[in-house]
This record gives sequence, C-alpha cells and structure tokens, in this order.
Amino acid sequence: MAQAGVGSQASRLAKDLTLAGQSATTIPKLVYGTAWKKERTADLVYTALKAGFRGIDTAAQPKHYDELGVATGVKRAIAQGIIKRGNLFIQTKFTAPGGQNHMAPYDLNAPLAEKVDQSIRSSLRNFTIEGEEPYLDSVVLHSPMDTIQDTMTVWKTLESYHPRTIRNIGISNTTLRVLEALYTNMTVKPSVVQNRFYDGTEYETKLRAYCRGKKIVFQSFWTLSANPALARSEPVKLVSQGAGVEVAAAYYALVIGLEGVVVLDGTTNESHMKEDLEGLEKVGVWAEGPGASNWASALAAFRDLVGNEG
Repeated sequence: MAQAGVGSQASRLAKDLTLAGQSATTIPKLVYGTAWKKERTADLVYTALKAGFRGIDTAAQPKHYDELGVATGVKRAIAQGIIKRGNLFIQTKFTAPGGQNHMAPYDLNAPLAEKVDQSIRSSLRNFTIEGEEPYLDSVVLHSPMDTIQDTMTVWKTLESYHPRTIRNIGISNTTLRVLEALYTNMTVKPSVVQNRFYDGTEYETKLRAYCRGKKIVFQSFWTLSANPALARSEPVKLVSQGAGVEVAAAYYALVIGLEGVVVLDGTTNESHMKEDLEGLEKVGVWAEGPGASNWASALAAFRDLVGNEG
C-alpha cells in the first residue's frame, strides 16, 4: 500500500495547492529538484520519495538532468509500495536546442513542433508505469524561445497533448511580458511559472503579483543557494526558534507563506529532506496555534524584505 507523504497537511501552510484548469492537479509545497544530480539521480529521487516528497521536477535536458534516472527512482518507489503514480506530481520540461548538447531528446534539425513532439514522446516513454497509461502532471517550457512566435508554437504543440497526456503547462525563466502574452493569447493558460527567487530579479515581486492574480503557481528556485543573507534574516530566526525547526525549514516556510508559491528543494542529504518536510508541517501547526502572533510578525517583516505587491 502506498504511504502518505511526511506530515498530515493539517496546517494551511503545508497543504498542497490545486492548479488552475480542468485537471485540478494538486502540487506539494515542496517539490524535489533533480538538476545536476548526474549518476546519483535515481538513488536520490528514490530517497526523496521515501523521505516523503510527493512532487518531482526534472527536464528532458540530458546536459543538466537525468530524466531517465528520475523515472528509475520513481518506478523503484512505486514497485516497493512507497507511492502510487496517482499520488505523485511529476513535472518535466521542453528545452530548446540552445540549452541542449549532443544528447538532446530530439532531432536538432527537425521543425520546432516536431522537436517538441519528440521530446514529449521521450518523456512519456521514461515515465510509463507498467499497466498504466503514461501522463505528465506538468510540462514547462524551460525558457522563452528567441521569438514570441516560436514560444507560442511550442505552447500550441504542448496544448495538443492537453488535458489527458499533459495535465498542465507552464514556463520557466520567463519575463512578465512573455507570461502576459501567453496568458492572453493561448487556449490553455499557464498553470505554473518557475523562476529564480533572488535579489537579482527583486524576488520577482511584480511577476509573483501577476501570478497570484491569475491563480498561477509560482515555483521558486535558487531559493536557498542564492540567498544566504535572506536565509539568516531576523524573520527566519524568529520562526526557527519559535517553531523549533532548522533554519532552512523556517526560511522555506516563509517563502511559501508569500501565497501561491511552492519551493524547489534539491538537497542531497536524506536528513535534510526529512527536516525540510517535517519542518514545514511543524511551522504550519505552530503558526496556526501558539505562534500565530509571532508568525504574523515574521511574515510581515519577511514580505518587507522581498516585496509582495498585490
């Protein structure tokens, strides 16, 4: 029997988000990131699932991701009864030729739409579970194409798989202008945006506000690695001490507290995996109970540090 993820999701903070759109897909607040794991990918994904992660982010980009390794780890966890496919959020990406090497999952000389088709077919093969029809909970365009026309061509090709095979479509490394164009012009609206969260982009304050207004989930990456000072800030210390959790878990909880945000967590340490998952639940319970006042103060101070329009 599949086991539930760590934590009861008894708190609002730790509760999964539901993506907009007809599929009503749920996405965990912490998603395991698999970039640059190389030959350790399968084992780390399996370990993450065993620790309680129920969301996995990868890409059909052998240059930086081992999508097949991710699938191998997923299948091992399913075979051992740790998780069922239906309880897992799997997200991959289509990556343009500029982000690929010679191992690209498509013919680099093919027309753009065919590149997308080949990439998706490759991902579906990887994530085929015996006895089940393959599907992807989310496919993200890894970055906008060189022109908005090409970006829309990729999007329309992904739309042809929606909603049965690709449940949700999103974009990464995007500007607000491109996101607005996709939302305005495309039939299937963006469900997720995956962008860096750091001071170099002013913590994507305006883009996050747009996402909240359109019920688009913002997926934060570089969350910890690019923000050492923010992760040691006073609001984080207050939550860490008050809820009795590690600093990283307190920090992730505050980022998630910005509303409509999930965090990509790529830790390779099993203890940290459990600490992050359990810590988020612990902060949530504390924030809705004895720590309500301190949580509100810490979150308000954290919003001031990163900005939160809208």
